[in-house]
This record gives sequence, structure tokens and C-alpha cells, in this order.
Amino acid sequence: MIPLSLEAVAAAVGGRLCDVPDPSVLMTAPAVVDSRTVEPGGLFAALPGEHADGHAFAAKAVKAGAVAVLAARPVGVPAVVVDDVLDALAALARTVLAAVPQATVIGLTGSAGKTSTKDLIAQVLPELGETIATVKSFNGEIGMPLTVTHLDKGVRYLVLEMGARGVGHITHLTRIAPPAVGLVLNVGTAHVGEFGGREQIAQAKGELVEALPANGLAVLNADDPLVAAMASRTRARVLTFGIDNDADVRAVDIALDPSGRASFTLTAAGTQARVDLSLHGAHHVSNALAAAAVAIGLGTGVEKTAAALSRAVLVASGRMEVTDRPDRVRIVNDAFNANPDSMKAAFTALEAMTGGHRTIAVLGEMKELGADGSDEHRQVGRLVAAAGIDVLIAVGDEDARTMAAAAQEDNPQLKVVDACDRDHALTLARDLVQPGDIVLVKGSHSVGLEHTAVCLAQPGTVAGDR
Repeated sequence: MIPLSLEAVAAAVGGRLCDVPDPSVLMTAPAVVDSRTVEPGGLFAALPGEHADGHAFAAKAVKAGAVAVLAARPVGVPAVVVDDVLDALAALARTVLAAVPQATVIGLTGSAGKTSTKDLIAQVLPELGETIATVKSFNGEIGMPLTVTHLDKGVRYLVLEMGARGVGHITHLTRIAPPAVGLVLNVGTAHVGEFGGREQIAQAKGELVEALPANGLAVLNADDPLVAAMASRTRARVLTFGIDNDADVRAVDIALDPSGRASFTLTAAGTQARVDLSLHGAHHVSNALAAAAVAIGLGTGVEKTAAALSRAVLVASGRMEVTDRPDRVRIVNDAFNANPDSMKAAFTALEAMTGGHRTIAVLGEMKELGADGSDEHRQVGRLVAAAGIDVLIAVGDEDARTMAAAAQEDNPQLKVVDACDRDHALTLARDLVQPGDIVLVKGSHSVGLEHTAVCLAQPGTVAGDR
């Protein structure tokens, strides 16, 4: 964090100091919106939440070490009072970024794979210079500015996820942190209900490359026609990545090992190098190619890029996170979120791991699909049947039942069990799992199956031990 006096913070955000004995006191740690995560010297932004108002936690944050609170009203402890806390947080991020002019901002967006790709980029770019990246998947108008406040003078690359739930959202984020590099992964069906269709999603995601300067770099997925078409929407140099098309950065000779980990030959600029990923799932090949294209576009050699990708490890939990229990039960935790595209990718990964083992899928509903929700759940049910899954625990209400019915219709031998929520799913899974089983847990974040997956990953009694 770049040290800023509270006086400087107030000037940056257009606020006034209240109950601040010494305006020269320095903010020396990042801003946070959760009082439980305050670091000594940090700033607590008191935002209104869904269930509570952050102003109620102001005193707790200061007691934990915050030098002040960014607030919309006096709170009885040192505060920078502003008209709008969220707008002030954005202004603070712009000020911090301006203080590190050598930092290259890399923005990335897409319907799926943002966090995994961001983590890969963050493990490849240190070959060129100090790199920091979005914390977890904080990619919106709150989370992205918080990440920017982690900057210090030594950072050369700032990797920022940019999420959107509508047209104009990414444009807003690029005004807070103008990118020099823009990566668009894909245009899928995540949040299609909010956008109204894939074309509208493409319109929103393409705002990232529209924000690039003429001397910037747009990295586009050649395998996705809606992404490839974004080349016409940018002034920047375009570098493409892909598997099926004639891309600038390609993967050939792709293979999966019995655990579903991919290896491939990275090909770019007439040079080839082998990549052996430790991440599970064939879909990570595209993510790795995207990370490689960013690194190569910024000047990392192909061989160094391949070596860094081969060393890369899973950072974010709940994304094809594999745990092998002592009782030979394998838990595949892909429960952070779900949409039709990521469901299909998870089933492909599960098939690669099967090796004759019984498979159980604990699947939650997919949210934010709009009017197509029922049809999409029915299609996922058919994919469950086609994947040869042995047991389906369908978690949720009507859409979950639609998915289960379609799966059993296509595969009458499939055992289907309904669960009303994450805790019910955990109880059912514990009763059904036997030594040697492979269990996939996946659903939209709001279903809460991350908890189910974490509990299942703990060694314990399974039905076959009784």
C-alpha cells in the first residue's frame, strides 16, 4: 500500500475529516469493507449491505487497527466523510493507481474462467516484474477498487478481473483503472437472464477492449466467434489464442492424464514448448492459453511461459479443487459457481477421472438464467445422463427437479435423490458415498454447496465402512 495521509485521502475523495485528531496520520494498509479483515493502518469503507449497514461496525474497525472510516456521516471515530462511499472508494483507487505510473493494468473479463485465468496470469507475469492480482474474485465496483489499494511502488503489473451484470458496468470499471491490456475469455450463458441474451453479453464484455489505448494489447479468444469479432471494436494491437482455430497462441497435442490434468504443446511465434498443468479439467487449456497470450504479448518468451504454467497451482478454492480422502473417496469441489457451460466442462473433467470408479454428482440449481432457466436445467440433466454419472443428488427446488427428471429420462439406471438445501445434500451424500467413489459438487454460489464440498472432503465414515 502506498502511504497516504488522512488529509490526502480526504482530498482525493472530496471528503472532510471528522473526529480526526491528526490529519497527518498515514493510511498504510489497504481499504476493506469487512471490519473483520481490517489490517493495522488500513481504511474501513462503511458501505450499506444487504443485511447490515457498515457504519454500525465503524468503532469495531478502528479498534481493530483502521486509521479511519470512509463514511457517509460522522461515526464517533476518525472518519473521512463523503457524499457517497462507493464513489469515494473509486476515487481513492484512481489516486493510488496514479501514484504508480509504471504499473501496467491488465483487465480480463468473460462469462467463465476469469478467476482461474487471473490466478494463472499472476503466476506467469512475475517473470517480467512484480505482479498483484484481484483478491479472490472481487471483480465488481466494490471489489476491484479494493484490490487497487494494495498497490505499492514496486508493482509493475496489476491484474484485475472485471465482471459485469449489464451494459456499461465494465466501462465504469475501466474508468477507475484504465487498462493497457484487455483479455476477453468467452461469451457464455452466465447471467444471461440479467443481460437478455448472448449478444448483449458480448456487447458488455467488449467494453473492455474499447477502453484500450492505441498502443495497448487486446487478447481475444479465436475459438469464440463473439469474442473474435471484438477485434473490430478496439484501436489496440490484437493477439488471439485458441485451440480449434488459427490463433496466434495455440495448444496442440492436448492430452489428459487419469486425473483429468491436461498437457499440451504451447505454440507461438514459431516456437514450441511443452506445458504440463497441475490443474484438473480440459477447460483449463483455454485458460492457460489466455494467460500465455498475455505473457507473450508483454514480452515473456514461449519457453519461460510454458515453464511458469507448468509450475502454476490452484489458488482459488471451489474451482475443480480435488481432494483425495484416505478412504479412497475423491471429492471434486467445483461449487464456487455454475452455469450451463461450466457444468459441461465439469462433467468432461469427471469423465476423464472416472477410471471405472462410481461417480456421484451433487448438483445445485443454476441461477440468473432468466426465461431459459428450465430448458437449461433440462439440458444439463441430459448431460448428466450422457456423462455416465451413477448417482445424482439434485439440490434445490423446481429447476433441480427438472434437471433430475431429464437425467433419469435419458438414463433410467441413474439413481436420483432430491435434496432441499446444502445441509440436506451433505447428509444424503454422506449416506451414499462408498470407498473408491468420485464425488463432484457443483452449483450456483447462492446454493451454498461450497460448504457441502468442504465437509465431504474431510475424512469420515462412509456407507461402505459400516
